[in-house]
Amino acid sequence: MSTNLKYLSLGILVFQTTSLVLTMRYSRTLKEEGPRYLSSTAVVVAELLKIMACILLVYKDSKCSLRALNRVLHDEILNKPMETLKLAIPSGIYTLQNNLLYVALSNLDAATYQVTYQLKILTTALFSVSMLSKKLGVYQWLSLVILMTGVAFVQWPSDSQLDSKELSAGSQFVGLMAVLTACFSSGFAGVYFEKILKETKQSVWIRNIQLVSFSLEPFL
Repeated sequence: MSTNLKYLSLGILVFQTTSLVLTMRYSRTLKEEGPRYLSSTAVVVAELLKIMACILLVYKDSKCSLRALNRVLHDEILNKPMETLKLAIPSGIYTLQNNLLYVALSNLDAATYQVTYQLKILTTALFSVSMLSKKLGVYQWLSLVILMTGVAFVQWPSDSQLDSKELSAGSQFVGLMAVLTACFSSGFAGVYFEKILKETKQSVWIRNIQLVSFSLEPFL
């Protein structure tokens, strides 16, 4: 039963990631009258949905008691300002990263974006070694080298690209720089967040509420 659940979760995750990229790419390149929506608006809506989901999960863990939920949020967030401030750095980085992903998808096709963005695996591994003192085996390093090689081949221009004078959706250079910056920011923020989770006993839902709160503050 647990094995089937793992495969089901993996399938849902793959479908969600793929459909998200295709939807974002379609929405950013759709030609229609009027101005295009702001990427910051999409980021804020996503963060609002995220914080609502986390609050619901904390509410469930509090045995569906509004009084208990209010006490947990007050004790874990308002009464621990220094712990909450630790999330300011990854929050700002994640906000930058989410906006960069929209820039990247506005200038790269979905396949190129998806493959190039997998470099975040490499950056996460490097930051894990440097910040968490993790040790990677030979096969793990070899896998990272193969990943870099694959991304390099994807970025290698084909004959049709060399002959074409116009790009179908903006500047590929801008898109590439945006996705590479997002890879580094994703790796650092992810490892930093993992380090914070390991150093404290607060639940991941509380930590996510703190994280999203900083992300939403500039827009409120």
